[in-house]
Parts: sequence; structure tokens; C-alpha cells
Amino acid sequence: MTTAASAPATPQILPGRTKNLWLALLAFTITFWAWNLIAPLGVQYAANMGLDATQTSILIATPVIVGSVGRIVTGALTDRFGGRLMFTVLTAATAIPVVLVAIAGLANSYALLIAFGFLLGIAGTTFAIGIPFVNAWYDASKRGFATGLFGAGMGGTALSAFFTPVLVATIGYLATHLVMAGALLVVAAIVWFAMEDSPAWSPNTDPVVPKLAAASKLAVTWQMAFLYAVTFGGFVAFSTYLPTYLNTIYDYDLTNAGARTAGFAIAAVVARPIGGLLSDRMGPATVLMISLGGAAVMAVVLAFQPPPELAAGASFVAMAAFLGLGTGAVFTWVAQRAPAERVGAVTGIVGAAGGLGGYFPPLVMGATYNAAENNYTVGLSLLCLTAVVALAFTVFLQVRHRADAAS
Repeated sequence: MTTAASAPATPQILPGRTKNLWLALLAFTITFWAWNLIAPLGVQYAANMGLDATQTSILIATPVIVGSVGRIVTGALTDRFGGRLMFTVLTAATAIPVVLVAIAGLANSYALLIAFGFLLGIAGTTFAIGIPFVNAWYDASKRGFATGLFGAGMGGTALSAFFTPVLVATIGYLATHLVMAGALLVVAAIVWFAMEDSPAWSPNTDPVVPKLAAASKLAVTWQMAFLYAVTFGGFVAFSTYLPTYLNTIYDYDLTNAGARTAGFAIAAVVARPIGGLLSDRMGPATVLMISLGGAAVMAVVLAFQPPPELAAGASFVAMAAFLGLGTGAVFTWVAQRAPAERVGAVTGIVGAAGGLGGYFPPLVMGATYNAAENNYTVGLSLLCLTAVVALAFTVFLQVRHRADAAS
């Protein structure tokens, strides 16, 4: 009896988990493409409407607001209604603001673009659906890799950065947005008919506000929120502002800047599941230390404006890889430490922090741009400082965790 009781439990493999992971990845990818639909065309909007750097940065950053704050409610609702329903509803609903953004762009109306870009932010909330959905399908020893692979759906920003300008040049501005809206509706239908919630999942019917209040009282929520604001926020900020940055600093046109931004996003996408896998093996704190230390160094390198093509390209790819590793590590830590019944609520708050972390840097970059010397040195210096602070905080958490384990 004693031997049986002390034997390690065999990890449970739920039939259908791989299929549902890929479906979640599909829905996340297409909605993230839609979420980032304005940024790759930022240079075009600025030219058409005569926008300055600050106005352009506000336009680019606006969809991030709802996509960030909305994750708080979306995560809590996912605990209650499940991923299948939530993915279907939000993927389909995203098609509406995609069309509205097209109308605003055709009208050359900055005010309407801001308003409809705000609505487009709902696309970014699907991240808070996927983490608890995937967690329920996988046992604890595999969640780092599973959530990391799901998180690779942030590669939708790479698809958007590369294909959106190409599609606009090939089939036209309006047709591009209509194609995206149609793709969203198709994916929503696929999700509804093919996706299933995990048999290990059960609805948490607690009222949403008390549920969020309970999650907000957990120390892990705010610890991970800060770290995700730096890692994922850094990724979002670069993905949305990089086309403008490359146009300003290196004089790339819309298509070439978009292609290079796609390369940045792909590097982060590849690194995210690797960060999750390494976190399963090495521990998330160690991976985060590597991520944040590397990001701090690369911010300094980028401030010196390495020359194109090889030096600048390698520098941005390295920055993306370090940030991608960190995003995978943070949610491995969430999966390990958050109570199972609160994963959705915790994910919502942490995910919101990550999105908001990506909202402010483009505004800072626009506000601190030195037009006389054509550089973003102040903004990149602030990024370096933030990464160093986050690195010190990660070390502190790891030391305290080891002390608690030893006591």
C-alpha cells in the first residue's frame, strides 16, 4: 500500500488534446492578425492623413487597449463558459471592426480609425481564452510546451506585418479587409464544429467580479503581470511600431518594412514554445533571467543603430528571440503556480498587463523621437532600464522561492 501511494502518478493523456491545441492556435493566430491590422499600414495612414509621429503612434497603439484590458473579463468568462464558445464568439465578432476599419480608412478619417481601432482590440482578448483552455487539456509537466505552442499564435502579427501590405498592393485596401473578415468567420465556424472543451474542465460559475477580486489577491497574479508586461509588452511594442521605426531610421518603404517586421515576429514566435519547453526542464525563472538579460543588452545595441542589412537584421532577430523566450517562461510559471480554478482569471489579468505593456512603448517612442539626430535613443534606453529592473525582480522571486522551499 505504501509503495503504491508513493509512486508518481502517470501523466494523463486526454484523447483529442492535440487537435484542440491546434484549433486554439488557429483561432489565436487569425485573431492576432486582425488585432495587428492597422500597424503595418501605419505609414500609409500617416501619409494619407498628414499625421505626425505622435498621432501615428496613438493610432497604432489604440487596438492594444481593448485587447489588453478586455482580457481580464475574457479570462474570467472562459472559466465559466469554456474555450469553445468563447473562441467562436470573439473570432466571429472581430469581423465587424475589421470592416469598420476599412470604411474609416477609405474615408481618411483619423477619428473613425481611432474609434474603430479601439473596437478592433477585442481580437487581442483571445489570448486569455487559450491559456486556460489548453491548460485543461494537458497535465502540469507538459503545460509549458503546450501553452508556449499556443502562444506561438502571436505569429499572427508576423503574418499581418508581411501579408497585409502585400495584399493591399495586390488586391486593394478594401478587398484585403473583406478577405480578413471572411477568414475570421470561416475560422469561427471551424472552431464551433470541431473544437471541444477538455473533459477535465468544469465551469466555474462564481460571479465574475468576485472571481476577479480573488485572482487579484494572489501574489502570483501581480508578479507574473509585471514580468509579462515587460516580455510580451516588448514584443507587442516592437511588432506594432517597427514598420514606422524602420521607415524612419532606415528609410524602408511599407512593403519592405513589413517584411522585416514579419521576420522579427517569426523569431519571437519560434522562441516562445522553446521558452516553454526549456522552462519545463530548467525552470521558468532561469529562462526569464536569460530573456531579460539578453533584451537589456540588445536594447543598447539597437540604440547605436547597427547598419543594414545583416547587422540590424541580426540585432532585431536576437531581441525578438529573447522576448519570445520570456513570454513562454512567464506562462509556464503561471501554469505551475496559479490555482487550477483561477487560471482563466489570473491569465486575464496577466495577459492584460502584457498587452498594456505593449501599449505605452510606441507612445514613448513617438514622444521621445529625436528628429534632429534621427534616433530613438531615449526610448531604447528606457527599455534597457526596464529589462534590468525586471531581471532583478526575477532573481528576487527565485531566491525567495528557494528559501521558502528550504524552510
